[in-house]
Amino acid sequence: MATNDSFLSGFQVNRSLLAGGAVLTGIGAVLGAAGAAMVCAALATAGRTWIKRLETPPTAVATAVAQRALREAKVASAAGWEAWRAEHSSPN
Repeated sequence: MATNDSFLSGFQVNRSLLAGGAVLTGIGAVLGAAGAAMVCAALATAGRTWIKRLETPPTAVATAVAQRALREAKVASAAGWEAWRAEHSSPN
């Protein structure tokens, strides 16, 4: 312990400067959080407006894409099944 005491004995902190820095840092954090909240609100409002102006809602687009993918999968499955049947039913 004596070694640490002698090492830190010359370390003096200006408490008023430290307190002022802490206050300014706190104010900056509050202002930063307020700015971030304003940016998020603006982006959310713009996104909602953009979605409302679309001709087709995103849910309809997603449903159409899913139905198309299902049809393609069924066609591919049927083609694979037919190819397998043709290969295994031939007398080789």
